[in-house]
Amino acid sequence: MKQSIYVAEDEKNIRLLIRTYLEKEGYKVSAFENGDQLYEAFTQAPCDLVVLDIMMPGSSGLIICTKLRALSKVPIIMLTARDTDEDYISGITLGSDDYFTKPFSPVKLTMRVKAMLRRVAMDTEEIEEEAICFADIKIYPEKYTAFCGNTELTLTNTEFSLLAYLLENQNKAVSREELLNKIWGYDNIVETRATDATVKRLRKKLEKSSAYIETIWGHGFRMKVKK
Repeated sequence: MKQSIYVAEDEKNIRLLIRTYLEKEGYKVSAFENGDQLYEAFTQAPCDLVVLDIMMPGSSGLIICTKLRALSKVPIIMLTARDTDEDYISGITLGSDDYFTKPFSPVKLTMRVKAMLRRVAMDTEEIEEEAICFADIKIYPEKYTAFCGNTELTLTNTEFSLLAYLLENQNKAVSREELLNKIWGYDNIVETRATDATVKRLRKKLEKSSAYIETIWGHGFRMKVKK
């Protein structure tokens, strides 16, 4: 069965361009003029990935992102015409998995979509009977769940994958390039701030944990236990 992608973009030419490139890759694409239409469709039939413009008539992409996150861990890529830190931080904080600033390359967008869906598929297929533990954090890859003590953590697919990878490699520092390749499926040639932003979100969700994500300046990250 074809994987399903929903696209919300009010500019017709961009909407059709995205749809054309994704359909060429074999995806089933439903394109909407605004986020409200996309959200309504999602409540009726959830898709595998969402491409969401920020500035649209009706509810903004940021509002729709928040509403989608309340329902699902579906991967979300945000689009914006403004390259501002405020837009970027807002989108990432609300739970989007990646971010593109217009004008963007439809080829690179397609590559990122393929990488995201491939990673989700790999995580779903992986079977691990035993939990992976670090301090008071425990994750179950098979069930795709994570706990801090007895409290279940609410994580997006990307957040879970990044946390799992750090725990699987808890005895070493993991570089940003390695995370980009293993979690997002592309290397550091593709410019992105997704790694640092996802780590920032994870740190906030682990505030009550006895473990934390340490930054190794000039390299990457590793798991540490608070003293």
